[in-house]
This record gives sequence, C-alpha cells and structure tokens, in this order.
Amino acid sequence: MSTAQIAFLKGHGTENDFVIIPDHDGLIELSPAAVARLCDRRAGLGADGVLRVVRSAAHPEARAMADEAEWFMDYRNSDGTVAEMCGNGVRVFARYLQRAGLTGAGDLAVATRAGVRRVHIAKESAGGDVTVSMGKVLLPGGDVTVTVGDRSWPAHNVNMGNPHAVLFVDDLADAGNLYTAPLVTPAAAYPEGTNVEFVVDRGPRHVAMRVHERGSGETRSCGTGACAVMVATARRDGADPALTGVPVSYTVDVPGGRLVIGESPDGSVEMTGPAVIVAEGAFDASWLGTALG
Repeated sequence: MSTAQIAFLKGHGTENDFVIIPDHDGLIELSPAAVARLCDRRAGLGADGVLRVVRSAAHPEARAMADEAEWFMDYRNSDGTVAEMCGNGVRVFARYLQRAGLTGAGDLAVATRAGVRRVHIAKESAGGDVTVSMGKVLLPGGDVTVTVGDRSWPAHNVNMGNPHAVLFVDDLADAGNLYTAPLVTPAAAYPEGTNVEFVVDRGPRHVAMRVHERGSGETRSCGTGACAVMVATARRDGADPALTGVPVSYTVDVPGGRLVIGESPDGSVEMTGPAVIVAEGAFDASWLGTALG
C-alpha cells in the first residue's frame, strides 16, 4: 500500500464546507468514489464537496482559459459528481490561493467549468470578504413545479452557470428535510438535475433560504443558489436592472450566514461573503485504498 502523503486543507464559505486538494500540476486523479470517501462526515474528512486546485494549463478542461486565468477550480459534489460551478467554493478557492502566497489581496481570475470568474479579495485583513463576479444570469423560462410530500409550488427556472429551481414559501420548514431531492417537474427542464431553493421574506430586499444542492443534499449555504434567489426575488418584486438601468442588491440569509448579492443592468451578478480556512494537514494515499485514482 502506498504511504504517499496528500496535502489537504479544510475551508468554508457561510458554512458550505470543502476539502481543498492542492494539485498544482494536475497529477492526482480523484475518482468519484475517492471524492465521496473524502467528503464522508463519519468515515472521511467531511465536506459538501472537494476543491482540487490545478493550474489551468495542466488540466484538459481548462487549458483554453489558461491565458486568462492561471488557476482552475476542479469542483466535485460530495457524491463524487462533477459540478459546473460553486459560488461559495470560488471564494474559498481564492482564500486558499491567498493563504498559499499564490495571489494577494485585490483582483484575481479563476477558471471554472462555467467559464472564468472574476474575484476580488478585500484588502483589510486575511479574513476580509471575497467578492465574486458570477457571470450573467440566464432565465430559461417555462413553467416549473416543485413538490414536497403532498404540497406543490410554482418555481422560477434560473441558471447561474448551473441550474436552479427557486420557489417562495410561507415558512422554511415547508421544505422538509431536503436530504432527499424535491420532485421537480417537468424533468425536461433540468436534464442534468437541479439545485432547489426555498425562500421566505425577511424585510425590504432581504430574504432567507434553504437549499437542496444537487449531489450533496441540504447544505448550510449555496452561493450560486443565493444568486439565483436574488434574481428570482427581484423579478417577483418588479425589479429588472436590464429594463430600469438601475443596479439592485439583496441580502440573502442562509443557515450558515449572510451573503450580499447584486445584479447590474448588463445582467451580471456579483456575490460578496466570507471565506475561511479552518485547518490543514495530510492523509495517506493508502487510506483511500482502491477508491483513489
């Protein structure tokens, strides 16, 4: 059995937590089973997902973005499936690069499967907020319905580089346990599955949400989900920056904290929130056994 040591860090953004695997030269192959074992909260390190840190030039999915972004965020859900984007993950990814001395406070470009994301790390301290330009929102349209038990609600189809079904409820408890994916119909609206956000109002331009993340179950936060919620809420409230020319901003509370989401007249969405590295260490490659590689 191999005794090679694999370095890791643990971090979170509003308690959406990740195992970070520095693999700058793209030498580590993580199978879905290996990712699931790493994320196991009883038999592994425990996380909502894995962030593998790879130079864009060293990864076949990111080489075309290497001139624009040196680093690629290879994100996997806790069940081992590959995801296009993770908003909280991008902030934690940027915090790792700062901690490792690979970037400083200020502006940074990060390559993801949903394209290049622009990041700004606040200068005030190592623990300052991180802002991510999440790209332009897409509203595919069409009627979507979410069902939990014997109750159903209409939902908004919002795409933030990954898919979301956003619905408004009277009480966040209406979402149920969210470890089982709510039924979303029609299935053709989300051929690859979807994240589902349940939303309640807290005040003027202030909402709270719970989320079922595709491939992870209920998580304490979802950055792209908070962006989708902000856009759906703004449209419900009659606010569309593309029509008014006026930017709009909402506070979105998640179980793990608070995010501030803004939308510009060109349709681009920006998210600001914390990103924290809480631990670092190493594990034996042999621990993963046959699940690794």
